[in-house]
Amino acid sequence: MGHGFSRIGLAVAIAGASLIALSAAEAAPYRLTYNVRHSTYGGIGTYTNIIDKVGNTTTVKTEGRIRVGLAGIYLYRQDADRTERWVGDRLVAFQGTTKTNDNPVLAVSGAAQGDSFVVTSESGTYSAPAGVRPANPWSAEVLKGNTLFTPDRGRIEQVQVSGGQEESVSVDGADMRAKHYNIDRGGGRKYEVWLDGQGTVVKFALVNTNNTISFTLDR
Repeated sequence: MGHGFSRIGLAVAIAGASLIALSAAEAAPYRLTYNVRHSTYGGIGTYTNIIDKVGNTTTVKTEGRIRVGLAGIYLYRQDADRTERWVGDRLVAFQGTTKTNDNPVLAVSGAAQGDSFVVTSESGTYSAPAGVRPANPWSAEVLKGNTLFTPDRGRIEQVQVSGGQEESVSVDGADMRAKHYNIDRGGGRKYEVWLDGQGTVVKFALVNTNNTISFTLDR
Protein backbone atom coordinates (compact mmCIF):
# COMPACT_ATOMS: atom_id res chain seq x y z
CA MET A 1 0.00 0.00 0.00
CA GLY A 2 2.85 2.34 0.81
CA HIS A 3 4.30 1.81 -2.65
CA GLY A 4 0.85 2.49 -4.15
CA PHE A 5 0.64 5.86 -2.42
CA SER A 6 4.19 6.65 -3.56
CA ARG A 7 3.23 5.97 -7.17
CA ILE A 8 0.11 8.13 -6.80
CA GLY A 9 2.17 10.92 -5.24
CA LEU A 10 4.72 10.71 -8.05
CA ALA A 11 1.98 10.77 -10.69
CA VAL A 12 0.34 13.81 -9.08
CA ALA A 13 3.72 15.57 -8.87
CA ILE A 14 4.42 14.88 -12.55
CA ALA A 15 0.94 16.03 -13.56
CA GLY A 16 1.34 19.17 -11.45
CA ALA A 17 4.70 19.92 -13.01
CA SER A 18 3.22 19.43 -16.46
CA LEU A 19 0.36 21.81 -15.71
CA ILE A 20 2.79 24.41 -14.33
CA ALA A 21 4.94 24.11 -17.44
CA LEU A 22 1.88 24.40 -19.69
CA SER A 23 0.67 27.47 -17.78
CA ALA A 24 4.10 29.07 -18.04
CA ALA A 25 4.21 28.39 -21.76
CA GLU A 26 0.77 29.92 -22.27
CA ALA A 27 1.76 32.99 -20.26
CA ALA A 28 5.09 33.54 -22.02
CA PRO A 29 5.45 37.02 -23.58
CA TYR A 30 5.23 37.14 -27.35
CA ARG A 31 6.90 39.53 -29.74
CA LEU A 32 5.51 41.19 -32.86
CA THR A 33 8.23 42.86 -34.95
CA TYR A 34 7.33 45.00 -37.94
CA ASN A 35 9.47 46.21 -40.81
CA VAL A 36 8.91 49.93 -41.32
CA ARG A 37 8.76 51.38 -44.81
CA HIS A 38 8.40 55.01 -45.90
CA SER A 39 6.63 55.76 -49.20
CA THR A 40 9.59 57.91 -50.32
CA TYR A 41 12.67 56.57 -48.49
CA GLY A 42 11.93 52.84 -48.50
CA GLY A 43 12.91 50.67 -45.54
CA ILE A 44 13.67 52.82 -42.50
CA GLY A 45 13.76 50.51 -39.47
CA THR A 46 11.80 48.25 -37.15
CA TYR A 47 8.96 48.57 -34.66
CA THR A 48 8.37 45.91 -32.00
CA ASN A 49 5.56 45.22 -29.54
CA ILE A 50 6.29 42.73 -26.74
CA ILE A 51 3.04 41.56 -25.12
CA ASP A 52 3.04 39.93 -21.69
CA LYS A 53 -0.29 38.69 -20.30
CA VAL A 54 -0.58 37.57 -16.68
CA GLY A 55 -4.12 36.89 -15.55
CA ASN A 56 -6.23 39.96 -16.27
CA THR A 57 -3.20 42.25 -16.65
CA THR A 58 -1.42 42.90 -19.95
CA THR A 59 1.88 44.77 -20.28
CA VAL A 60 2.92 45.98 -23.72
CA LYS A 61 6.49 47.17 -24.28
CA THR A 62 7.21 48.99 -27.52
CA GLU A 63 10.57 49.60 -29.17
CA GLY A 64 10.84 51.76 -32.28
CA ARG A 65 14.16 52.15 -34.11
CA ILE A 66 13.96 54.40 -37.15
CA ARG A 67 16.91 55.40 -39.35
CA VAL A 68 16.86 57.36 -42.62
CA GLY A 69 20.26 57.56 -44.29
CA LEU A 70 22.02 58.55 -47.45
CA ALA A 71 25.49 57.29 -48.43
CA GLY A 72 26.07 55.98 -44.90
CA ILE A 73 25.06 59.23 -43.22
CA TYR A 74 21.94 59.35 -41.05
CA LEU A 75 19.64 62.19 -42.02
CA TYR A 76 16.97 61.24 -39.50
CA ARG A 77 17.06 59.05 -36.40
CA GLN A 78 14.37 58.26 -33.87
CA ASP A 79 14.32 55.90 -30.88
CA ALA A 80 11.07 55.26 -29.03
CA ASP A 81 10.58 53.17 -25.87
CA ARG A 82 7.15 52.84 -24.31
CA THR A 83 5.26 50.73 -21.79
CA GLU A 84 1.50 50.26 -21.51
CA ARG A 85 -0.29 48.45 -18.68
CA TRP A 86 -3.83 47.20 -19.15
CA VAL A 87 -6.29 45.62 -16.74
CA GLY A 88 -8.91 43.85 -18.80
CA ASP A 89 -9.73 46.17 -21.68
CA ARG A 90 -8.84 49.37 -19.80
CA LEU A 91 -5.51 51.17 -20.10
CA VAL A 92 -4.37 52.01 -16.56
CA ALA A 93 -0.81 53.31 -17.07
CA PHE A 94 1.48 54.56 -19.82
CA GLN A 95 5.12 55.66 -19.92
CA GLY A 96 6.97 56.63 -23.07
CA THR A 97 10.06 58.43 -24.32
CA THR A 98 10.91 59.48 -27.86
CA LYS A 99 14.32 60.74 -28.95
CA THR A 100 14.53 62.31 -32.42
CA ASN A 101 17.92 63.31 -33.83
CA ASP A 102 19.68 65.58 -31.30
CA ASN A 103 16.47 67.09 -29.96
CA PRO A 104 15.50 66.79 -26.29
CA VAL A 105 13.76 63.59 -25.25
CA LEU A 106 9.97 63.84 -25.36
CA ALA A 107 8.34 62.11 -22.38
CA VAL A 108 4.67 61.15 -22.15
CA SER A 109 2.98 59.53 -19.17
CA GLY A 110 -0.57 58.62 -18.32
CA ALA A 111 -2.62 57.04 -15.55
CA ALA A 112 -6.20 56.00 -14.97
CA GLN A 113 -7.95 58.26 -12.46
CA GLY A 114 -11.57 57.44 -11.71
CA ASP A 115 -13.61 57.79 -14.89
CA SER A 116 -10.76 59.46 -16.77
CA PHE A 117 -7.27 58.80 -18.08
CA VAL A 118 -4.87 61.69 -17.42
CA VAL A 119 -2.10 62.26 -19.98
CA THR A 120 0.94 64.41 -19.19
CA SER A 121 3.44 65.64 -21.79
CA GLU A 122 5.63 68.66 -22.51
CA SER A 123 2.54 70.55 -23.65
CA GLY A 124 0.63 70.05 -20.39
CA THR A 125 -1.72 67.70 -18.57
CA TYR A 126 -5.02 66.68 -20.14
CA SER A 127 -7.93 64.47 -19.15
CA ALA A 128 -9.23 61.91 -21.63
CA PRO A 129 -12.13 59.45 -21.36
CA ALA A 130 -11.45 56.23 -19.46
CA GLY A 131 -11.62 54.27 -22.73
CA VAL A 132 -8.84 56.19 -24.47
CA ARG A 133 -6.24 54.11 -26.33
CA PRO A 134 -2.67 54.94 -27.34
CA ALA A 135 -2.11 54.94 -31.09
CA ASN A 136 -0.26 51.65 -30.96
CA PRO A 137 -2.10 48.78 -32.68
CA TRP A 138 -0.76 45.82 -30.72
CA SER A 139 -4.23 44.23 -30.88
CA ALA A 140 -7.80 44.99 -31.91
CA GLU A 141 -8.10 47.14 -28.76
CA VAL A 142 -7.04 50.18 -30.82
CA LEU A 143 -10.27 49.83 -32.79
CA LYS A 144 -12.51 50.30 -29.75
CA GLY A 145 -13.87 53.70 -28.84
CA ASN A 146 -13.37 57.04 -30.58
CA THR A 147 -10.48 58.62 -28.64
CA LEU A 148 -6.74 58.02 -29.12
CA PHE A 149 -3.62 59.75 -27.88
CA THR A 150 -0.36 59.94 -29.79
CA PRO A 151 2.38 58.12 -27.84
CA ASP A 152 5.17 60.46 -28.96
CA ARG A 153 3.56 63.78 -27.96
CA GLY A 154 0.51 62.84 -25.89
CA ARG A 155 -1.97 64.62 -28.13
CA ILE A 156 -5.57 63.52 -27.63
CA GLU A 157 -7.51 62.98 -30.86
CA GLN A 158 -11.10 62.19 -31.71
CA VAL A 159 -11.26 59.50 -34.38
CA GLN A 160 -13.78 57.51 -36.39
CA VAL A 161 -13.29 53.79 -37.01
CA SER A 162 -14.72 52.16 -40.13
CA GLY A 163 -14.16 49.17 -42.40
CA GLY A 164 -13.66 45.57 -41.39
CA GLN A 165 -13.95 44.13 -44.88
CA GLU A 166 -11.75 41.14 -45.69
CA GLU A 167 -9.15 41.57 -48.42
CA SER A 168 -5.81 40.25 -49.61
CA VAL A 169 -2.68 41.84 -48.12
CA SER A 170 1.00 41.06 -48.68
CA VAL A 171 2.87 40.10 -45.49
CA ASP A 172 6.51 39.08 -45.58
CA GLY A 173 6.30 38.29 -49.29
CA ALA A 174 3.14 36.20 -49.10
CA ASP A 175 -0.49 37.11 -49.76
CA MET A 176 -2.99 36.45 -46.98
CA ARG A 177 -6.56 37.34 -46.07
CA ALA A 178 -7.05 40.02 -43.43
CA LYS A 179 -9.71 42.46 -42.23
CA HIS A 180 -8.94 46.07 -43.14
CA TYR A 181 -9.92 48.95 -40.82
CA ASN A 182 -9.57 52.71 -41.19
CA ILE A 183 -9.12 55.08 -38.24
CA ASP A 184 -9.89 58.56 -39.52
CA ARG A 185 -8.06 61.37 -37.69
CA GLY A 186 -9.37 64.20 -39.86
CA GLY A 187 -7.51 66.55 -42.18
CA GLY A 188 -6.58 63.77 -44.59
CA ARG A 189 -4.77 61.82 -41.87
CA LYS A 190 -5.62 58.28 -40.86
CA TYR A 191 -4.35 55.00 -39.51
CA GLU A 192 -4.98 51.75 -41.36
CA VAL A 193 -4.95 48.37 -39.58
CA TRP A 194 -5.09 44.82 -40.96
CA LEU A 195 -6.04 41.89 -38.68
CA ASP A 196 -5.69 38.22 -39.58
CA GLY A 197 -8.19 35.51 -38.60
CA GLN A 198 -6.59 35.12 -35.15
CA GLY A 199 -6.85 38.85 -34.40
CA THR A 200 -3.12 39.51 -34.90
CA VAL A 201 -2.21 42.87 -36.41
CA VAL A 202 -0.26 41.80 -39.50
CA LYS A 203 0.08 45.29 -40.96
CA PHE A 204 -0.70 48.90 -40.12
CA ALA A 205 0.03 52.26 -41.68
CA LEU A 206 0.20 55.97 -40.86
CA VAL A 207 -1.27 57.90 -43.76
CA ASN A 208 -0.70 61.65 -44.09
CA THR A 209 -1.34 64.05 -46.93
CA ASN A 210 2.28 63.85 -48.14
CA ASN A 211 3.42 60.31 -47.32
CA THR A 212 2.59 56.90 -45.92
CA ILE A 213 4.60 54.91 -43.38
CA SER A 214 3.72 51.22 -43.36
CA PHE A 215 4.52 48.60 -40.72
CA THR A 216 4.47 44.97 -41.92
CA LEU A 217 4.80 41.97 -39.62
CA ASP A 218 8.06 40.08 -39.98
CA ARG A 219 7.04 36.43 -39.80
